[in-house]
Amino acid sequence: MANNPSAKKRVRQDAKKRLVNRYYKKSTRTAISKLRDIEDQAEAQKFFPKVVSMIDKLAKKNLWHKNKAANVKSKLSKHIKALG
Repeated sequence: MANNPSAKKRVRQDAKKRLVNRYYKKSTRTAISKLRDIEDQAEAQKFFPKVVSMIDKLAKKNLWHKNKAANVKSKLSKHIKALG
């Protein structure tokens, strides 16, 4: 375990950061599932930019790999087009 003050501080900081990261990842997953549940294409297109923004933020912070973010955005886009 942490023996020196800097290592103890790092453990505290990591714990805080982990909670923040979990919040952003979970809220993004929830938004994605809400988007998938929307039946109306116009409503889905309205909500899509918000979800894309959340996904891009996760990729920018390296919480999601950039290719995963691209794949998810692509699948969501296909899903919205199929609603029409």
